[in-house]
Amino acid sequence: MAGKLLMHQGGYTVFRRLAVTAGIIGAFATPAAAQVRINGAGATFPNIIYQNWILTYNQRFDNVELNYQSIGSGGGIRQFSDKTVDFGGTDAPMTDSAIAAIQGDVIHIPTVLGAVVPTYNLPGFTGAVRFTPDILADIFLGKLTKWNDARIAAANPGVTLPNTDILVVHRSDGSGTSFIFTDYLSKVSPDWLQKVGKGTSVNWPVGLGGRGNEGVASTVRQTPGAIGYVELGYALINKMPAAQVQNKAGKFVAPTIESVTASAQAAMSAMAPTTDFRVSITNPDGDDVYPISSFTWLLLRKSYPDPAKARELVKFIWWSLTEGQSQASRLGYAPLPLALRPWIEARLRTISAGGRPVWTSAAR
Repeated sequence: MAGKLLMHQGGYTVFRRLAVTAGIIGAFATPAAAQVRINGAGATFPNIIYQNWILTYNQRFDNVELNYQSIGSGGGIRQFSDKTVDFGGTDAPMTDSAIAAIQGDVIHIPTVLGAVVPTYNLPGFTGAVRFTPDILADIFLGKLTKWNDARIAAANPGVTLPNTDILVVHRSDGSGTSFIFTDYLSKVSPDWLQKVGKGTSVNWPVGLGGRGNEGVASTVRQTPGAIGYVELGYALINKMPAAQVQNKAGKFVAPTIESVTASAQAAMSAMAPTTDFRVSITNPDGDDVYPISSFTWLLLRKSYPDPAKARELVKFIWWSLTEGQSQASRLGYAPLPLALRPWIEARLRTISAGGRPVWTSAAR
C-alpha cells in the first residue's frame, strides 16, 4: 500500500489518498466508517508544528484522519463555538463571556510555546535591530516614523540606521499572533493600553494589513523600511530578521527557544494544578526571558456526542504532548515544561462521550 499526502497552505488542509495495487484491493477494502475523521481550525501561530504532528500521526495510524485549517484564532474560536469543527486552535484564550455563551463547554489545553518577533526590511543592514518596549509601542502607534530617529539610534549604539520612512505592517485578520503582540504592548505602554488595547483584532493607528503570517511577511519583504510581526517559527523557516527586545530586567534578548523556555519557567511559578491554563506570559520577570512569548492552546469540549471521535482526539492530543514535543525545537517552538504534563492529563481525563470518560482506553 502506498500512501500519499496532499497539503494546501492558506487554509492548510490535509487529505489522505490511498493508492493500492489491483492485486491487494480486496485485502484493504474496509467500510468508510472504519476511519475516524477529526477536523480542527484556528491559529496560524502553531500551524507549522500542528501540520507536522498531523502528517506524522496520519501516516502512523490508518484508523484516523486529522485535518487542521489555519484560519486564525478568531476563526478557530468561532468555528469551535459553532460546533463546525471538533477542536479549535487559538493563541488568545477564550474570554469569560465567550465561554459562558457556549455554556462553559470548553477546555483549554496548552500545546507548545512560541514567540512573536518584530521583523523588518532594511536593505544593506545585516545586524539585529534592538527595540526598547516604548520604542516598539511608539512605532506601532505612528509616533516614530524614521529608522534613524534619535531614540532608535540610542538603543542601537555603534549602528548606522538609514534615513528611511518606517512603514508598519500588521495583521488584517482576527489573529492570536496579534493578541500576543498587543497583549505585550498593553503591558509596557500606558499610551497603547489607553488608545488601542489588546485583542485578536484591534483598530491599528497606522500601517498596512496583511492576512496571516504570510501576508505580513510578504508585505515586509517587498517594502524597504517596513516593520511587522510574525511567529518565531515562521521567521526561522523563512530566514527573516528578528529584532532583539528589551525585557523587564533591562536586557536586550533575542527570540530563541531558550529565551522562550525561560519565559515559560517564569510563568510556572504563578500557576497551580487547578489552573485553567488561560494565562499570559508576556513581559515576565527574569534576565534571560524573551518578553513576547506565549502558550498556544487547543480548544476541546468537555463532552462529545461521538465516543469514537472523542477517544481518537484525546489519543492524538496526548501523543502530541508527549512524543510530539520532540519536534518543537527544530520547528521554532519551545516544548511545554514537563511539570505541566500531569496537570494537562487531569484535564483530559475529564473529557467524556455518552456520559462516560474516554481517557481509559485513550492514551496509556
